[in-house]
Amino acid sequence: MVEPDDLDIYDEAGPARLNPARLWAGGVATAVVAALVVIAGVFVARGILGVPVLAPKAAGSFGSSVTAVYAAVAAAGALLATGLLQILLLETPRPLSFFTWITALADLIVVVAPFSQPASLPSKVFTAVINLVAGVAVISLLTGVARGAMQTGPPRPVPSPGMRPDAREAPRDRPPG
Repeated sequence: MVEPDDLDIYDEAGPARLNPARLWAGGVATAVVAALVVIAGVFVARGILGVPVLAPKAAGSFGSSVTAVYAAVAAAGALLATGLLQILLLETPRPLSFFTWITALADLIVVVAPFSQPASLPSKVFTAVINLVAGVAVISLLTGVARGAMQTGPPRPVPSPGMRPDAREAPRDRPPG
C-alpha cells in the first residue's frame, strides 16, 4: 500500500503536553513581577502619598528591611503558585478553573489579613491594595503562562546529526532532480 505524498502524521492535534521549562520560566518571571509590585506599591504609598506602610514614617520611601521580606514573600508565593499550577495541569480536569479558584481565595485571605493587624486604617488599606494587585498579577500572568506551556499534538522528532529537518525538502548540496 502506498501512502499519499501529502499525508502528514503531525497534522492532527493530539493530547496537550506540559512543557515544564516554559512553565517555570514564566513562573520565575511572575515572581519578579510580584516582588516589583510590592516594591512599587510601598514606594507609592510611602514616598508619594505619605502613608506609613510596613514601617514608621521615618524609614523613608522604601520602608525598612521589612519591605524586602514582603517582596521576597510575594515572589515565593508566585513560585508556590507555579508549583500548584504544575500539579493541577498534570493531574486535574479543568486545571485553570481550579487554579483560579484556589489562588483567588488565597488572594482574598491576604487582602483582608492587614485588617487584623494593629496599624492605622490608611496603612491597612494600602497594604491590602498592594496584596490585591500582586495577587491579581500572579493569577493573570500564570494563567497565561499555563496556556503557553501547554503544547498540543505529538512530540516533534528531534533530528539526528546529518538528518534533514524536513525529509520532503531537497538536499541543499545537490541540485534537485
